[in-house]
Amino acid sequence: MNGEEEFFDAVTGFDSDNSSGEFSEANQKVTGKIDLDSSNSSRTGKSGERPPRENGVQKHRTALPAPMFTRSDFSVWSILKKCIGLELSKITMPIAFNEPLSFLQRITEYMEHVYLIHKAALQPQPLERMQCVAAFAVSAVASQWERTGKPFNPLLGETYELVREDLGFRFISEQVSHHPPISAFYSEGLSQDFVFHGSIYPKLKFWGKSVEAEPRGTITLELLKHGEAYTWTNPTCCVHNVIIGKLWIEQYGTVEILNHRTGDKCVLNFRPCGLFGKELHRVEGHIQDKNKKKLFMIYGKWTECLWGIDPSSYESFKKQERRGDHHRKARLMYNFTSFTVSLNELESGMEKTLPPTDCRLRPDIRGMENGNMDLASQEKERLEEKQREARKERAKEEAEWRTRWFRPGDNPHTGTPDWLYAGDYFERNFSDCPDIY
Repeated sequence: MNGEEEFFDAVTGFDSDNSSGEFSEANQKVTGKIDLDSSNSSRTGKSGERPPRENGVQKHRTALPAPMFTRSDFSVWSILKKCIGLELSKITMPIAFNEPLSFLQRITEYMEHVYLIHKAALQPQPLERMQCVAAFAVSAVASQWERTGKPFNPLLGETYELVREDLGFRFISEQVSHHPPISAFYSEGLSQDFVFHGSIYPKLKFWGKSVEAEPRGTITLELLKHGEAYTWTNPTCCVHNVIIGKLWIEQYGTVEILNHRTGDKCVLNFRPCGLFGKELHRVEGHIQDKNKKKLFMIYGKWTECLWGIDPSSYESFKKQERRGDHHRKARLMYNFTSFTVSLNELESGMEKTLPPTDCRLRPDIRGMENGNMDLASQEKERLEEKQREARKERAKEEAEWRTRWFRPGDNPHTGTPDWLYAGDYFERNFSDCPDIY
């Protein structure tokens, strides 16, 4: 990506001509631009009908079964006024706050731009690989733009899997702890080019006018061919105007991506909005070697694109105020991209291969997706009560919860506490999975 650099188009593979078989890239050349706006080729359609197969790859649905319900008649303040300064994971929230996805499915959205990982694995130089990894790390938060709905809290033992042969990966996640809530995930490239894993336990707090999600947990990406491991944590996410006014989201904080083999580091500063909104969505940073020499400058917006340039040309290049394409996502579909729209899709016959703990089988999420809010609310209450009763029963019997697909341990690269994939999920022996629904 030095000199005349490639333009990375953040397509999901549903609407592009090269969607069946390979990860997607655009062909045009622009100096240092990496597009992060997934909606430019991920528009949701008006019909949820499944298109026919093309080149042997099943195309996924392009719309939800029912549009988003209106929240205009719901009093947010009546619920949140008792929660100022508290951690929201311990508060039972009404379904009006939600979007029809589990948090495990929200984590899976990291993989929307997996082509950047594939691209990184093909780069011959460490600097070029770090550029792609940095773009991937930023793209992981790009789908949160205008996403003001809260995903459903996963139940203890809940799982989610996604296998995308067209995008070259498979993914598994499990809710390994309820208090504190911890979600563990593991993904691998189908061509054995990468492993991507981590455990996440965000802290949600309400501050009167805003809800803040503080990231906890380490994200790890391993490029197997190069023997490299990269680790980082996500920026803080904040939803503003939760009481009155137009909801809007910002990301802020410093993300440091470390290449544990070379010592190279990418430092990305997600700027807070500022007094007049001038810094809204801005990201600035650099890549440095192990001696802290700056090798490459990065800037842009996490909602649009990133630009990269040599440090000596950075100031003059930045002043040109370049912009990426800025497209809207479908508001009636909870501002989901088409990748996200497909996550809860339950294809015919899939129940026979999924474990009974998979998110797609949750009746409350399915009810909300189908537009039946009363059923969704009733099922949510039933599932939460069932989880409480199961916890009481374990306490009575002095039995500990046993995770199925992940085990606690130390991250092999940072030494910090983590949840590590235990293996064998895709052998599909689900006979001892718990009954949580």
